[in-house]
Amino acid sequence: MELAAVSEIVSLEPRSKTGYPLSADHDVWPGVDDPGALLDAIAEWLAGYGNQATRRTYAEGLGLPVTTADLAEWAEPGRHLDTWRTAVLRYADALRLTPRPRPASAPPPAPRGRLRAHHWFRWCVARGLDPMAATSADVKSWLDTLATASAAPATRDRMLATVKALYGYLADTGLVTGNPAALNRRRLGLATAASSTSGTVTLTTRQVRALYTAAGTPRRGAGPLDTARAVAVVALFTLGLRVSELCGLDRTDLHVTRGRRALRVLGKGGKTRVVYLSVPAENALMSYLSARDAAAASRETTVERRTQSRHAPPSPLLQTRTGNRYQRQAIWQLLRRITAAGGTDLAPIAGAMHPHALRHFYVTTAVEAGAQLVHVQADVGHSSIDTTQQTYDHAARAPERSAVDLVADSWFPDATTTD
Repeated sequence: MELAAVSEIVSLEPRSKTGYPLSADHDVWPGVDDPGALLDAIAEWLAGYGNQATRRTYAEGLGLPVTTADLAEWAEPGRHLDTWRTAVLRYADALRLTPRPRPASAPPPAPRGRLRAHHWFRWCVARGLDPMAATSADVKSWLDTLATASAAPATRDRMLATVKALYGYLADTGLVTGNPAALNRRRLGLATAASSTSGTVTLTTRQVRALYTAAGTPRRGAGPLDTARAVAVVALFTLGLRVSELCGLDRTDLHVTRGRRALRVLGKGGKTRVVYLSVPAENALMSYLSARDAAAASRETTVERRTQSRHAPPSPLLQTRTGNRYQRQAIWQLLRRITAAGGTDLAPIAGAMHPHALRHFYVTTAVEAGAQLVHVQADVGHSSIDTTQQTYDHAARAPERSAVDLVADSWFPDATTTD
């Protein structure tokens, strides 16, 4: 984005007050000694996330503008003009905000959320608190304010996690001396007790076997390729994948590393991890791809195949009947159909089955089988404040560091051999 574009944004006539930290009638950022430096660091932190939706979610959760109209509220910045305009430029670029007039016929904006005034930066502004000097006591006071405003524990936990992630970055860059949001969530009543149960259905190994068997059973109206695809979907979910990760996989993500087939999975926050294939997952996936290739070869001439190979976009690892990428809803519906046809073992969970249940199955079964938590965390791509665990998330680990075989051994016979 050019500086002229940002100039247009910040020179727009201010709208009604929105409560953003940097309203036109404030002295840039009340309580902040160097607002340009802070905003510049925030922009750099947000830009580190590859997913644009993640950047927007984090910015909005902190109480920062996420639309061009909101950014216009930062007009007439007052002091620190040059550094502030440069910081606004970088922030707008991180969120891909461009000046765009609102059409006269556009519907009115959605109403503001009831917790909007209590987002971290707005809360700090209301108290004249410099966020760069905030302490753990300040963060706890903020959480108390959220609780008084009837914010659910899960909401407070999510908002705390966002603030914690930001201050972790600010501490790394030296702008703050420590992370005031690095608090014990359990003592704050935000962490779920180990004995608590979530709304996600808990699958047994018997039920996963039944699901795998049901997927491989021909269904009315389903051809051999449909059946092979269903088996591959179930088997791949037993690797602990998120449904969005499964839908986003391309065929080029299937590769061999350290002598073993694996998937290159793009997880939350744009982080890539290596997921090794278990024997049942490898057998199911390769059978499906072989059947798909055979079906495609029977429909195309040699010239068509060569032309498509040169000009076609990356091929999804899992394709619908029409050759398109699977959407989450379609995967959900497929699992529900398979579960409904799974007989007595799956009847109790037929109405509650969803992709995340298999991800939970991976985690719980791996831990119960004796896998190290750090290996399981790396397998499923959970985030962590521990640097060593983050290293595991980003590195291609040796197969023996993965819990994939432990999980496969629990439900698939002869899981130590491939076809």
